Amino acid sequence: MTLIHEEQLKNFIDGKWEEPSSGKATAVINPATSETLVNVPLSAASDVEKATSAAKKAQKSWALVPAPQRAEVLYRVGSIMKERKERLSQLLTMENGKVIEEARGEVQEGIDMAFYMAGEGRRLFGQTTPSELKDKFAMSVRAPVGVVGIITPWNFPIAIATWKSFPAIVAGNAVVWKPATETPIMAYELAKIFEEAGLPKGVINVVFGSGSTVGEAMIEQDDIRVISFTGSNEVGRGIAAKCGQRLKKVSLEMGGKNGVIVMDDADLSLAVEGILWSAYGTSGQRCTACSRVMVHEKVKDELEERLQREIAKLSIGNGLDESIKVGPIINRAGLEKVKSYISVGKEEGAKLLTGGYIMENGDHKKGNYFAPTLFTDVKPDMRIAQEEIFGPVVSLIPVKSFEEAVEINNGVEFGLSSSIFTQNVNQVFAAQRDLDTGIVYVNAGTTGAEIHLPFGGTKGTGNGHRDSGVVALDVFTEWKAVYVDFSGKLQRAQIDVE
Repeated sequence: MTLIHEEQLKNFIDGKWEEPSSGKATAVINPATSETLVNVPLSAASDVEKATSAAKKAQKSWALVPAPQRAEVLYRVGSIMKERKERLSQLLTMENGKVIEEARGEVQEGIDMAFYMAGEGRRLFGQTTPSELKDKFAMSVRAPVGVVGIITPWNFPIAIATWKSFPAIVAGNAVVWKPATETPIMAYELAKIFEEAGLPKGVINVVFGSGSTVGEAMIEQDDIRVISFTGSNEVGRGIAAKCGQRLKKVSLEMGGKNGVIVMDDADLSLAVEGILWSAYGTSGQRCTACSRVMVHEKVKDELEERLQREIAKLSIGNGLDESIKVGPIINRAGLEKVKSYISVGKEEGAKLLTGGYIMENGDHKKGNYFAPTLFTDVKPDMRIAQEEIFGPVVSLIPVKSFEEAVEINNGVEFGLSSSIFTQNVNQVFAAQRDLDTGIVYVNAGTTGAEIHLPFGGTKGTGNGHRDSGVVALDVFTEWKAVYVDFSGKLQRAQIDVE
């Protein structure tokens, strides 16, 4: 079954669907079945230039539309997404591989973001403040940056796209968007929805292609004043350096090495549920995935036994099947990367309890499946406890105390998400304070962010900006200070103060 009618997608530039100037394309593969779904353009730099020119032209008039009217477009986008939720979810599962239950959750996240950011059209609050001089009014307001470039990953192709595009658009910007080549169908569908919702042509432009060509061209375009990127640390650092040279604003979200702390007084049944969902949901291909568990030595053996029992029950296969709990890895390269870390873990002396292999029998041989994996007796400095694997691999690290667990949690390059399972209220509040991550969960796993809170992290996870929540507007707006002197005479701040 397929829901795709086009054999090859086209770029969406200035309200038109256009062939890439390169004439090149590549296949989009269903990771569950290895079937080709559609072909996606591999665009050239000239396509980016054309999209940027269209965005710059459209942004000038779009910024003059009152923000509540701009918001009405997002309300319509959200309504259309809601009507098409099941179809979008199935398409998402087909191109990404995540199970249908998770796909529905991701689409719902996009719907929620549409309505949330539409509400900002009647806020976009600035500030008023007293002036130090008589008969003078002072305020600050948000102003759009202009043209925004967004680069989105394959693991959350609709949710992250909405985190970035919706606040940018409601704030009065125009967008040039490079989706991941592995998951372009969600971008195609969202562009069609924007078109149907009445977004003026040129306000959003979609250019498909590789990061090395399309992404680089976006950075080089002087008229793109912001780059918002979600992806690997290595690529993000390169983007930051190049944007810095051009004085572009840049927002980076670059993954995590997320830890769950399980204390000796924890509800182990709840902890097991939280670990399973955080570690093996989306086959571990989340930036918020749990990949480390710091477990108190008093409950280590019991937690190991419980986890192994529950892992054995996980059904693995094509995510369109409602009974499946773990889907495939996105592609063969990802599969081989996960496999390589199994050898690394063994060589370093970690004990493999379960999993650790590519699943190649029966229906699994058609796709990219990796068995949910659990290591134990892992030391904090081992590579499997330090590096982002981006697959269904968890390392159990025994600890003697809460303080040791927090120290180990913080002893990695990343700082996105962390969690603690405990009944001790004092440790709960200490954990909230001491865990060096942008997100902290108590008696829950490391994943499950809500759209009205800021999303992002510390250290190697990002550069201080946040997706989601009202603070996302900070990336796509500039603060403008406005002074209105109605005294009828020249007044000089700091000088003519009585």
